Amino acid sequence: MVKCFYTNNNSQTKKIAKNLAKKILAKNFYQQKEIKKAFLIGLEGSLGSGKTTFLQGFAQGLGIKEKILSPTFVIMKKFKIKDLRFKNFYHIDCYRISKPKEILDLGWRKIISDPKNIVAVEWADRISKILPKETLILKFEFISKNKRKILFESDFGKIRENNSQNLPKNILLKNLKQ
Repeated sequence: MVKCFYTNNNSQTKKIAKNLAKKILAKNFYQQKEIKKAFLIGLEGSLGSGKTTFLQGFAQGLGIKEKILSPTFVIMKKFKIKDLRFKNFYHIDCYRISKPKEILDLGWRKIISDPKNIVAVEWADRISKILPKETLILKFEFISKNKRKILFESDFGKIRENNSQNLPKNILLKNLKQ
């Protein structure tokens, strides 16, 4: 499934992200017992294309009050989530990563194997070989000073809702701009 959004300012980018986070936290989004891994979001795009701005809105949607900055030099930051199913939000920045092994050395497998984690990876294309196929990929494109294009690509074949029925392909992405 592919869905495209255009935003004209940071507020619109953050709003889409905040709405996505709220949908992920929604009680009927999926049954936790069906999911055996963390929920992963991979963000790709050039410098200044809106990845960190998006994650600032996303963190707000998760109820995180702390200021979200790109962890370029520390590589990874962990935030607590006050939710019944999710406990942690990991913000990982792979800009300085040259090989996927560097992320593996930071406990990647343990982090993504915990279904109580939500993991967002900036510069995800740098570790694409180790991203699970269920990762929601967001591609950011700089259009002009304020305008951005955000392309959502997903394979949610393993995510289920309401007594193990498959999710409609557009359930996650519809109404994100509202």
